[in-house]
Amino acid sequence: MNRLNYIIKRILQIIPVLLVVSILIFLMLRFIPGDPARLVLGEKATNAEVAAMHEKLGLNKSLLEQYWIYLKGILTLNLGDSLKYQRPVIDLLRERTGVTLLLTLVSTLFSLIVSFPLGYFAGMHKDRLGDHVIRTTALAAIAMPSFWVGLLLMIVFGLWFRVLPVGGWGATLPDQLKCLILPGITQSLMTSALLIRNIRNSVVEINLLDYVDFARSKGIPEGEVKNNHILRNAMISTVTLLSMRMAYMLGGSVIIETVFSLPGIGALTTEAIFSRDYSLVQTLVFLFALLVLIINLLTDILYSFLDPRVEF
Repeated sequence: MNRLNYIIKRILQIIPVLLVVSILIFLMLRFIPGDPARLVLGEKATNAEVAAMHEKLGLNKSLLEQYWIYLKGILTLNLGDSLKYQRPVIDLLRERTGVTLLLTLVSTLFSLIVSFPLGYFAGMHKDRLGDHVIRTTALAAIAMPSFWVGLLLMIVFGLWFRVLPVGGWGATLPDQLKCLILPGITQSLMTSALLIRNIRNSVVEINLLDYVDFARSKGIPEGEVKNNHILRNAMISTVTLLSMRMAYMLGGSVIIETVFSLPGIGALTTEAIFSRDYSLVQTLVFLFALLVLIINLLTDILYSFLDPRVEF
């Protein structure tokens, strides 16, 4: 019951944050120089056509009325039509959100597969050859820009060896997963490097603590000491870092999806911003904020299972 109350409390705390985020998104778009109606219609549009577009977009109303329409649209999922695509925004989200979420999931999976064994190995073999190699490699990975890594992978695996697609999106699930391998590796590179360094440092510190020595002195099997006393406690700080990186990967999908021509909400955001598509930009930025808050919520809940000292 305590955990359920805690979850409900955390969900309720998200509501005022989303309200503030919606206000900031709304105001920032309105304060951008330029007339979106004239941008849509072109410079040769007459004043009458511009005025009609203002009325269609609701720009002829007061800011308070415009915000109320925007907020009501979010609550009722009536998000309006995209100016660029001439389609309901909700339909575009249904088509594109899954691509970005799947890319983030694949990138996170790659990061976990690489970082946990390497970080743990480096921490348990502190200052040995393997530790030095892993730390140096992780440092080099942090220094490499993601778009450069993506282009390099496209050249090597897409053009030279021709084993993976260099971009686009497949028609079937296996083809789609294949299209996500290169962007997933690209997006997970820095996250893997940061997690490796974090896990390594945590394992080194925890391995020197008194309760680990005490557990060994009691004759507890080494495997149980590593799993329950070292690795589990090292995961606490790692979960925090991973949640932050997942939020970053959601935002970074704008670059990755553009490089690899993926039809996700990242690439859609870029197109909407350049075309000043009010309805679409407002919804996409709000969606990114909502996803980040959900990730933080899930992280807090996971804490309660990893660390019994966390109070609800």
